[in-house]
Amino acid sequence: MLELIAHNLAPLMFFVVMGLLLLGYPVAFTLAAGGLLFFAIGVMFDTLTPDIISLSWPMLKAQPDRIFGIISNDTLLAVPFFTLMGALFEKTGIAEDLLAAVAQLFGPLRGGLCFAVILVGTIMGATTGVVSASVMTMGLIALPIMMRSGYDHRIAAGTVTSAGTLSQIVPPSLVLIVMADQIGKPVGEMYHAALVPSALMIGLYATFIVGIAIFFPRAMPAMTEVKVRRQDYLSIVGLILLGSSVGYITYQSSGFFGTNAGRMMFAVAIGSLALMLAAVFSGRFCTDLGRQTVFAIVPTLGLIFLVLGTIFLGIATPTESGSMGAVGAMILALARGRLGGGALTDALRRTAQLTIFVYFILIGARLFSLTFYGLDGDRWLHGLLTMLPGERMGFIVFSMLLIFVLGCFLDFFEIAFIVVPLLLPTAVALDVDLLWFGILISINLQTSFLTAPFGFALFYLRSVAPIPAQGREGISTGDIYLGPLPFIAMNAAVIALLLFYPNLISSEKPDAVATGEIVITPNVAAPANDNAAKSLNHLFQ
Repeated sequence: MLELIAHNLAPLMFFVVMGLLLLGYPVAFTLAAGGLLFFAIGVMFDTLTPDIISLSWPMLKAQPDRIFGIISNDTLLAVPFFTLMGALFEKTGIAEDLLAAVAQLFGPLRGGLCFAVILVGTIMGATTGVVSASVMTMGLIALPIMMRSGYDHRIAAGTVTSAGTLSQIVPPSLVLIVMADQIGKPVGEMYHAALVPSALMIGLYATFIVGIAIFFPRAMPAMTEVKVRRQDYLSIVGLILLGSSVGYITYQSSGFFGTNAGRMMFAVAIGSLALMLAAVFSGRFCTDLGRQTVFAIVPTLGLIFLVLGTIFLGIATPTESGSMGAVGAMILALARGRLGGGALTDALRRTAQLTIFVYFILIGARLFSLTFYGLDGDRWLHGLLTMLPGERMGFIVFSMLLIFVLGCFLDFFEIAFIVVPLLLPTAVALDVDLLWFGILISINLQTSFLTAPFGFALFYLRSVAPIPAQGREGISTGDIYLGPLPFIAMNAAVIALLLFYPNLISSEKPDAVATGEIVITPNVAAPANDNAAKSLNHLFQ
């Protein structure tokens, strides 16, 4: 009996810890306590099965060094910077100004508010990087306007939740930073790989809204209380043309920088500055709405380009770009006179809470992985995954289904630190492109956040959306659950497209598909066993 228990300690540990997590126990402490408990049990059973269990008390002495290595991880240092940037946008009202300006600009168009929500969701995804902040901000501001304008409640709820979850995949998402760290890829490559999938997703969302506006116009009527004149649009177009022309001339004449990256950054900065100065000093040639739109959108887009541009152009690392983004957000808030009144304190507190949350989960995950691998759990799990029908394709489908289901119950950080490292050795052994695999997981988790009845985005919207009551209009929970269904289908279409056309993500051209099986070019040329060993070594660094 004891030998049977000793041979099955790894699966027992896995199911016990996962069961406690699904019951709602604190993640970090559950992982750490489960790891330490089964570590002690493993040491007791070590003499019975020395060929399987390889745990001893001296191994715990290395834990302080491993925890210090976690805290000093250069990639994860970007998390607090990007979190602070997003918190400042949320706490200082910059995101609200952005949404109000874009909604006023697009409101007179049929379905314009949905376009505004998608656009702002994209911008907020590139600045906040947090689903809860995006969904709740747009739910508080845009949703009441959509309801007053007569929008179908399901379409309104689905648009708000789906646009809010774009922060999962639109760079510089926190999700992509953590995923890059887990799969051992540079954050810049992860951001670059996410551009096409995020563009496809946003394009499908916009196309869906256009279709609804054409075939079901009563579901998305135009706003009648907002009047936008032709002069407003002409002034905005004129300002954009002026800024673009100044930027182009600057780029062509700034050869003294020596590099295209430097010339491009300088040209964008000068063009944006010229656009804003023109909005200030153009007098009657720029309308009030045009001026308001410029001051709400251009600084935010400039900050996004500062962050992403410096990464893509190779000027700065993601951590350095994140610090510049945080400082830039402070400058924008200070220029609008909104950095006081406790806004900075609230933003710093939110940043500290999320950062501590991430690091505590990661520390608990390290304790869990130490015990799990010491109990030979990697061999047990690898054997199960390689026995799946379809080999590589079967593993990918199973992984996507598993992560989708867990994403309805667990937060992304919990899945990234617990489940993804367990899947990596098998993925490497099956020659799966880890960059492609990481993007699929990110989109999959975004989809699970929209899926009833446990989708996190649905809970966030429910917490801020008005509840129907006598004499008061509201959005029912059923509408919140059913609204995202078309967007879930579009996400599934993007995943399917990436499955059959992986070169949309990978920088290497995949081998030809001869029999319907997806063949993915590995990122490294080492044998599978060496790759698996490297992956395991990465997990314990």
